[in-house]
Amino acid sequence: MREVSNGYFVISLDFELHWGIFDKRCVAEYKENLENVKLVIPKLLELAEKHDIKLTFATVGLLFAKNKAELLNNNPKLLPGYSKPRFSPYNQLDTIGNSELDDEFHYASSLIDSIIETNKHEIGTHTYSHYYCLEDGQTIDQFEADLIAAIACAAKKGISIKSIVFPRNQVNKAYLEVCSKHGITSFRGIEKHRIYNTEDRNLNKKQSIRALRLIDSYVNITGYNTYPINNLNTIKGITNIPSSSFLRPYSKSLSALEPLKIARVKKAMTHAAKHNELFHLWWHPHNFGKHMDENFKGLEVILKHYKHLNNKFRFKNVTMEELVSLV
Repeated sequence: MREVSNGYFVISLDFELHWGIFDKRCVAEYKENLENVKLVIPKLLELAEKHDIKLTFATVGLLFAKNKAELLNNNPKLLPGYSKPRFSPYNQLDTIGNSELDDEFHYASSLIDSIIETNKHEIGTHTYSHYYCLEDGQTIDQFEADLIAAIACAAKKGISIKSIVFPRNQVNKAYLEVCSKHGITSFRGIEKHRIYNTEDRNLNKKQSIRALRLIDSYVNITGYNTYPINNLNTIKGITNIPSSSFLRPYSKSLSALEPLKIARVKKAMTHAAKHNELFHLWWHPHNFGKHMDENFKGLEVILKHYKHLNNKFRFKNVTMEELVSLV
């Protein structure tokens, strides 16, 4: 067992645009958030450069295509057979535009290129089609076809996929071996507390559980959710780098509680730094698409705190891929 002399800070971003919410909201209902992602990504890269931060962008494979012809060509031959057809993005393809020029909600090739050009951040996968691994009807073979498609479209841009974030945090343990088979070395697991258990479908739907998750973002009810580095589990050849906290977007109605939210994150980071543990923060770029100034103001406070912890405790920021080599 390797001696651990410092803690680690990981940030993963679920980069999905409308593919991540198509089964819940139409573009018009979430337009401001989605259309501003083209501003959010450059701002994230700028802030990361300023504070010497590496990010892991878990990216939906459908976003890689430059145009509709390429997208259709990239699609796997074996599609998910969800019992509820609304979960399949392939039913939406007739409604999308022909390229990023006329549809910024379903294509992001240029934004992906801007991330690559920094030569600093990791691009992992959020599956090809925002694949739901715990929904009824889909199979492990369909998941593998989706994963192969995700890896292939990333490879066209010179990217070797090494990490995965499962959409809606639906971690299906039976599928981890498939990920390992195709060269993926890490995934983002869920927090240990039962209110974050995405495998319990009935529990996950309860309003009381959702309310507790919301409260937990402002007040510590589940603990710091930090993890000893040597205790990170490797399952079937793939390492679980579990979530510590979802960075909730700024809410005008809860603006008075914003200092509590940021303080909650900072205290958990400090705990990880002092105890040589992992703190893993995540959100979606589209979360910052509304109230951009307020969201980036909060993030900058967090990144400045990281710098303080880095100087005082050697707290180190790494990508998901990099952390695996340290476990």
